[in-house]
Amino acid sequence: MFEWFSSIQWEYLYDFELAIDSLPFLLEGLRITMIIAFFSMIFSLILGIFLGVARMSKLWFIRWPARIYISFMRGTPLLVFIFILYYGLPVIGIEFTSAVFAGIVGVSLNFAAYSAEVVRSSIMSVPRGQWEAAASLQMNYVQTMTKIIIPQATRIALPPTFSIFMDVVKGTSLASVITVQELLYSARLISGRTYDSMTMYITAALIYWVVCIVIGYFQNRLEKRYNRYLSDAQ
Repeated sequence: MFEWFSSIQWEYLYDFELAIDSLPFLLEGLRITMIIAFFSMIFSLILGIFLGVARMSKLWFIRWPARIYISFMRGTPLLVFIFILYYGLPVIGIEFTSAVFAGIVGVSLNFAAYSAEVVRSSIMSVPRGQWEAAASLQMNYVQTMTKIIIPQATRIALPPTFSIFMDVVKGTSLASVITVQELLYSARLISGRTYDSMTMYITAALIYWVVCIVIGYFQNRLEKRYNRYLSDAQ
């Protein structure tokens, strides 16, 4: 085993000079990645809120379509769904104007299911007594949700929501299969030209890692600020 370990040509594992030279091109791919991730997260949150509330509805014709949608999206790979959108829909005459737009739609619709479950579980985590207190004050459903339930549920939803955002950032790499020139696609282009796949993929992985570290930093800041806000309000 030690002989095998010592026989590895470590100088070919990572080429720092190539990584530095390729960084501007990779950062341009990162820009596309963040555009897709940003808009996908916004749209998935908006749709997820509606799906989460619909999932808890007492009306079966509202609850069951939401449940089926969530089950389908969580039970099928994002890659398959992106293929269906970009390569399948044109068969029936529906075609996206750009691969980036198709990527945003695919990632948004898929992660909306996960956002919906975060919304639902966060709302259900609010103690039942809060609903009863709102009812005793003769608040209607909208007032109860906006003034009592949502502020408390938001604090609960912050950690899993930021985790979903990290998954969205990493999930955008699947858009490379439909020729979106995001970070991973850029790394593949360079590795195909330089025949140094290891350096390019390690560099791409490190960039993804740094982005997720930054997201985690803002998550911690937002959690502390929100907890302080709730403490001052109480």
